[in-house]
Amino acid sequence: MPKEQSNIRERSRTGIKEPRRYKVTIYNDDFTTMDFVVKVLTEVFFKSYVEAETLMLQVHRSGKSVVGIYSLDIAKSKVRKATQMAREAGYPLRLTYEPE
Repeated sequence: MPKEQSNIRERSRTGIKEPRRYKVTIYNDDFTTMDFVVKVLTEVFFKSYVEAETLMLQVHRSGKSVVGIYSLDIAKSKVRKATQMAREAGYPLRLTYEPE
């Protein structure tokens, strides 16, 4: 019995690629308390208390730290939410996002 042949060809390249990822960085300043930074890291970035404390100390010692890598929309949203929390509490905490 002969095998059926199909006129459909498989595409070898789909043209689909991973979305670009963005790293979110938090910066040290002389006014934002360490406790508030830990609060932001646990509430906005969903870090454990131990991980948040470790990141906060890294920010304190080196001036900045990457706190996560996300898609563009999520990175923007987290920076916006953390900045809004800081402003409402009266702190000048600064966060940025940039391509990985």
